[in-house]
Amino acid sequence: MTTVERILPTDEAHDLLALATELADRELAPRVADFENRSEFPREVIRTLGRAGLLGLPYPEEYGGAAQPYEVYLQVLEILASRWLAVAEAVSVHTLSCYPVATFGSESLRAMLPEMLGGDLLGAYCLSEPQGGSDAAALTTRARRDGDDFVISGSKAWITHAASADFYNVFCRTGGAGPTGISCLLADSGTPGIVPQTAERTMGLRSSPVAQIAFDEARVPVDRIVGDEGAGFRIAMTALDAGRLGIAACAVGLAQAALDYAVGYAREREQFGRSIIDFQGLGFLLADMATQVSAARALTLAAARLRDRGRPYSTEAAKAKLFATDMAMRVTTDAVQILGGAGYVADHQVERFMREAKVLQIVEGTNQIQRMVISRSLAR
Repeated sequence: MTTVERILPTDEAHDLLALATELADRELAPRVADFENRSEFPREVIRTLGRAGLLGLPYPEEYGGAAQPYEVYLQVLEILASRWLAVAEAVSVHTLSCYPVATFGSESLRAMLPEMLGGDLLGAYCLSEPQGGSDAAALTTRARRDGDDFVISGSKAWITHAASADFYNVFCRTGGAGPTGISCLLADSGTPGIVPQTAERTMGLRSSPVAQIAFDEARVPVDRIVGDEGAGFRIAMTALDAGRLGIAACAVGLAQAALDYAVGYAREREQFGRSIIDFQGLGFLLADMATQVSAARALTLAAARLRDRGRPYSTEAAKAKLFATDMAMRVTTDAVQILGGAGYVADHQVERFMREAKVLQIVEGTNQIQRMVISRSLAR
């Protein structure tokens, strides 16, 4: 494995990354192939990470978090992704799912955070819909007021942890058309009328359960509203800024794993009497891959530092997500090419890496949406 030079703000952060590396090597790397082959979600692995304190890194200590800078959290996420992307994505989605309650929730809702951040309760983020993915402001899932409850009807799509989550952030229409008519409700997964559908058959991340969720007159108490009524769209968008950095870190970790595997193979594989890494064509390809990984890491951590300082970072998060995920697609594809025919068979991890990289260009806002965010910021 190539050495990644990390500059960490504290000794505690250094220890956290060492712990993440140890857990990733012991709990993730030996299991990923089996769980991916069986398309089984590793719920106990997520609990293990929670008990180790790795699910609440960026959240306040008073709620069971570790009060770590986002810069540190993202490097932990990168380490996890380099061993098992589905687990790193689960951590990223769960961290995203805790954000609305931690940032906008009432004190009674925040009382749930210790169980959330400790991994006892797993979260899901219900924003996308079957007919409305990128156009989140046009969502149609509706919640009407009935006494002390909201009654939710509609459906959500592409929900990670759909049948495995313990709680859902449900973004639904409580008012009129447009962004200001959207609210966020915190619903327990066991609520009658919330019905996860059959899991999707996906190209990659097969150990990550993704499905539609139907809401059939599901009743959620009024006191489960997160923030003010009508503030749901703003909550969703601010959460996604942070979530995009999580996906960027996952992309860096995946690409680093592909680079490491390709370098190891190129050192060992001999053709024409010497290791193929000594041929300039492959050596230069690996050099470009390594440079792209380092550039994506730097861009991602630079955006995280802005967030940690309380500075605007939405555009920088979009840049990081765009660049890192496009980079991961290129690097994993090149890794397959370096292995030649061997890269196309499942005996080598790079074919899985390539399949997994594709989804990172889609989730948390497609890369076309990221380009819109960036271009609009230039127009302003």
